[in-house]
Amino acid sequence: MKRTTRLRLFANLWPPMLCSGIRLEHLADDWRSARVRLKLRWYTRNYVGTQFGGSLFSMTDPWWMILVMECLGRDYIVWDRAAEIRFVRPGRHDVIAHFKVEDSALDELRAGCAEGERVLRWFETEVRDAVDGELIAVVRKQLYVKRKER
Repeated sequence: MKRTTRLRLFANLWPPMLCSGIRLEHLADDWRSARVRLKLRWYTRNYVGTQFGGSLFSMTDPWWMILVMECLGRDYIVWDRAAEIRFVRPGRHDVIAHFKVEDSALDELRAGCAEGERVLRWFETEVRDAVDGELIAVVRKQLYVKRKER
């Protein structure tokens, strides 16, 4: 079984995701992209009946770190350093977040780490309504990346 398939199965059964209505729908075999869905259920709604903000954030939490770490390989340390979320409108349906690691971002990280320096880089994800595509929230994650000492 491919590592990406194992991770997708594990992530979808992992209690924090499973119990939050979060599902990893797609994970590319080359680790370059992922798609995550948050279902609107009675247990994912907030006080006014829309998507709970904590769940919107949780659906995006681990993916940039995992994707970048796998794309760069074992010679690099990759950590989450900071995060922020900007709510745009209420989520009244299921929502979807797409993650795509660009070659330019990987090149930038490798170049920045070439001399043993650490690199801090922001990655942004739009969370969109699964029905009409409307923007619900924008989540930014800052990653710390450094080449491992040999």
